Amino acid sequence: DFLCISLLRGFVQLRYNLGDRTITLQSFQQVSTAGHRWHLLQAGRIGNEGYLELDGINVTQVAQPGMKALDTQTEFFVGGVSSLQLVHPLAAGGDPSGFSGCVREAAVNGRELRLSAAGASGGANVGDCDGTACGYSVCRNNGTCLPQPGGFSCACPWPWAGPSCEVSVHCQHHECGPQALCLPQPAAASYVCACSLGWAGRFCQRKVTFFIAEFAGSSYIKYRDPLYPKRDLQQSRISLNFSTSHPEGLLVWMGEGQDEDDDFLAVGLAGGRLKVVLNLGERISVPLSHGHLPPCCDQRWHLVTVLQNQTCIKVYLDEELVVFEDIDPQRSYTALNYGGICYLGGFELGRRVSLVTGGLFQQGFVGKLKDVVLFQDSRKVQLMEAEGFNVHSGN
Repeated sequence: DFLCISLLRGFVQLRYNLGDRTITLQSFQQVSTAGHRWHLLQAGRIGNEGYLELDGINVTQVAQPGMKALDTQTEFFVGGVSSLQLVHPLAAGGDPSGFSGCVREAAVNGRELRLSAAGASGGANVGDCDGTACGYSVCRNNGTCLPQPGGFSCACPWPWAGPSCEVSVHCQHHECGPQALCLPQPAAASYVCACSLGWAGRFCQRKVTFFIAEFAGSSYIKYRDPLYPKRDLQQSRISLNFSTSHPEGLLVWMGEGQDEDDDFLAVGLAGGRLKVVLNLGERISVPLSHGHLPPCCDQRWHLVTVLQNQTCIKVYLDEELVVFEDIDPQRSYTALNYGGICYLGGFELGRRVSLVTGGLFQQGFVGKLKDVVLFQDSRKVQLMEAEGFNVHSGN
């Protein structure tokens, strides 16, 4: 498998192979080589559907039946590799050659790469792009970098401000407390404060405690399991009570949620009914949901318990067994290596549930949640001891 972005005869190409065939996308326009102009490139894939956007012009490859996971066990290379002989001709459209030019603000899956000696694991023959501080420390949000003696400054377009154009003008003089994030509201020329877990009020300056958590759809709790190193990952369990009137939402995601290779156990609502999805390592998400299940978006409290014994899954809804399934009788993968991370209600601010879950769930949870128990622990998860934002008291 591979995924490669390259220049060929002045056109940008995205090529990827998920194990069955090579798919190629090419930009409509050629890259300008005059005037050292910067180009904005976004490319990637969702399943086996690829997309490539160069300077705002998009090319999309319609998905066809076939493989959907990129199975690579290698480092990520920018500009070239240690030996070009390692690059298959199909990946580069012929004999490959190293890139000559400048790259900045590179990000993979929303995580920016530090293209410097401090951020990379290795490299060779890479230098500062223009001999000024603007070669790497560039301005955010399409700001213009201006070299200055001993550094740089940024000319920021509306509505951005700050040393690197990273602050919305609506949040430049906010009154949010130290336990909050300022979220700009451009339509109202104002802002709102997103409170960290345990804080409330308009400016998040009032300390609160609760045992019932209320989620607003843009909320999340991230719990780090202190007993993870001692867990028997072949026999996992999670149970919780929830109440909602919304038919869609992610209740819990046991897993790191950073890479498509990560194991996970997910519980949520789809079409008003309970949906459970499991991935034990084959990069194949197995949904366990059935049309016969009763709707759960009736504002009543419901108890859901999911037990995983190797590849056998049991799901209880209000103490009734509703799913009993062996997802892999061959026992190819049997452990839930979830990294000790458990998300409740959604993911960190700015991470869309539909993207992180690959479309398995459409949005964050809106409703109340309580009594979260992992494995056979006698103690409930102490929600107030976790990390989170925009979670309110549902007591």
